[in-house]
Amino acid sequence: MKNEVIEQARHPVLIFWIIAGWIGFFLIPWYGVEDGFFRFEWLFDGYPFDTDYAPAAFLLMQGEKLWLAPLLLPLVASLAVLRFRKSDPAYGTILIFVGAIGFSMLIAQGFGIGIRGFNFAWLTAIFGELGDRQFGMGYGALLLATSFLFLFTQGIAARGAVNGDVFVVSAIGGVIVVVSIFVFFPIAKMLVAAFITEDGRYSASVFTTKFFDDRIWGLGCLSGTRCGVAWNSLFLAIIVGFVTTALGLVFALVVTRSGFRFKRGLRALTVLPIITPPFVIGLALILLLGRSGAVTVFFADLLGVQPTRWFYGLPGLLIAQTLAFTPIAFLVMIGVVEGVSPSLEEAAQTLRANRWQTFRTVSLPLMRPGLANAFLLGFIESMADFGNPLVLGGNFNVLSTDIFFAIVGAQYDQGRAAVLALVLLFFTLSAFYAQRVWLGKKVYITVTGKGDAGVHPLMPKRLSLPVFTVAAIWGAFTIIVYLMIVFGSFVELWGVDNSLTFTHYITAFRVSYNEFGIQWVGSAWDSFWTTIYIAAAAAPLTAIVGLVTAYLLTRQNFAGKNAFEFGTMLSFAIPGTVIGVSYILAFNVPPIEITGTGIILIVSFVFRNMPVGVRAGIASMSQLDKSLDESSLTLGANSWQTFRKVILPLLRPAILAALVYSFVRAMTAISAVIFLVSAEYNMATSYIIGRVENNDYGLAIAYSTTLIFVMLAAVGLLQILVGRTKIGRRTQFEAGE
Repeated sequence: MKNEVIEQARHPVLIFWIIAGWIGFFLIPWYGVEDGFFRFEWLFDGYPFDTDYAPAAFLLMQGEKLWLAPLLLPLVASLAVLRFRKSDPAYGTILIFVGAIGFSMLIAQGFGIGIRGFNFAWLTAIFGELGDRQFGMGYGALLLATSFLFLFTQGIAARGAVNGDVFVVSAIGGVIVVVSIFVFFPIAKMLVAAFITEDGRYSASVFTTKFFDDRIWGLGCLSGTRCGVAWNSLFLAIIVGFVTTALGLVFALVVTRSGFRFKRGLRALTVLPIITPPFVIGLALILLLGRSGAVTVFFADLLGVQPTRWFYGLPGLLIAQTLAFTPIAFLVMIGVVEGVSPSLEEAAQTLRANRWQTFRTVSLPLMRPGLANAFLLGFIESMADFGNPLVLGGNFNVLSTDIFFAIVGAQYDQGRAAVLALVLLFFTLSAFYAQRVWLGKKVYITVTGKGDAGVHPLMPKRLSLPVFTVAAIWGAFTIIVYLMIVFGSFVELWGVDNSLTFTHYITAFRVSYNEFGIQWVGSAWDSFWTTIYIAAAAAPLTAIVGLVTAYLLTRQNFAGKNAFEFGTMLSFAIPGTVIGVSYILAFNVPPIEITGTGIILIVSFVFRNMPVGVRAGIASMSQLDKSLDESSLTLGANSWQTFRKVILPLLRPAILAALVYSFVRAMTAISAVIFLVSAEYNMATSYIIGRVENNDYGLAIAYSTTLIFVMLAAVGLLQILVGRTKIGRRTQFEAGE
């Protein structure tokens, strides 16, 4: 008996998940709580016997939802594993059986039974009319499903998968399941529409006709007319990818390889565009470069010509997207440039290479993972961008806006929208493959377990002049754009009545105080606090999922690794409009019924922005020698301890990139938010768009300006909390440079 207790004590994780499963089935409400689970009002409103809040066990005791009864079998069977040692083959076999059967039962009853009974005619034919309905699953079902999943992964590990590492196998299983549910499932439901005819049948010919439409693949621009939207999007994305990567590298070099005194200000300036709603940048650019814009009119008068609409279309989109997406490249490149080992560069100089030769032959080749990932993200962002093409596209149609109008326009053609999304996905995967080919199988490790007392050399003179010139021009242009935005928030009517006023800020953010305390009476406060709450919840989840995924991709080898990586990037390749509509189609009915809740907004942000954390993590982890992991494991740490105590502290730039990007994108997202907001959960960008539609530009810009300063403060706070990676032991100041 004593040995049995000792052996059970060696299964703390196993016991935890078994207990979690029993709690989910017997104590937690099985179905979703309409007024919110974490308000806990359900505890005092008929729990546990009220069927709206009852756990599965109490539903069964009342004769309700009898299809839940079979779940008790694997739940009880899980207790049998406690009798066996981990080395016993029965240990892994039982866990695999329990987890697989339990999880499969949950999926079967979730999708087999809907809001009108059985979802499939053959089930009705076998069992007859059900006479009952399914509701959206709640936290009880979630906890039991999670229990079954991780019991299954522990069984797989016990059978020797990935060297029997429980943490790695569980992480792989967890990421696969959540990506399948929140990426593959909704997108699959959306793409199925490409094969549906008007009478509801499936037809391959319908898909073929829509896919080869001349509006998608036409080459009329070669003969003086218009090209199809596919070629327009591809051409724009390639240019934006190259330009943003180059600018990202330029700013990273200024910050890390120069004596520039105002590096903190430059960091803030490069991040500004990413924390601004895209249509606000578009409006500011129109005031500068549009037909009646200040710059256009000035040069037209100077040259004695008529102002034109030159800015609308490809030129305007290129400028706006470059302004918006350069910060993404910078956030990726800064970690990679800082991660190049100073000792390698000093070794090259010791061998009498000058600074230019050192940069060209040592530093730049080691930055290739960052360059490739920055280009890939810029390319994908350009492809998926919706706000800028909507404001500045003119007659230059792109895939994202065509998808939007196919869904919400008069044509309401979900099939065409699905085909366009498939074309976009094809381009994105092609860029992904090209990136892999360019990187090849070369090794880019620069950080090993050995101490590094070096210091990064300054840029060579022949490089510093063009770098500083480009950085100065683009920085000045960014400052002018933002001065226009701030100016617009203080004028009565932007472009018409330029008298200064605080009216817009007072209307949006007025605060009063009375006997009941502080009253947030401004019209924007509700959406502001909701946005802060949603973004703060989504950011750490995005970073966690992204960095764990990057760790698995760079540090582990397992079957289906390429498909695993593709799945993590898929959500980034789909426009937000498609994400929004597909989420409504997938999650508006059981078993996962979360439309209209804050959860659907958080989930959409997590899996939309997760690839940034993945790519930043991969770029930084490619430079960490695996001997660091091996040393930790040799000293007795497990994979989880190694990841938490060794890898994560060296990934601070990647962590910061994931946190900053996910937070600010949740604050400024437009396309998916339009479809997913509700009366209770209204986001800032949805509110701002409503003001723009009502021609209340001053209030919209005042709100946007407030968001910019709030996010700047948040970025600074995240920088302080996360810190930075220091590879060398000396600073340039300490080294006397």
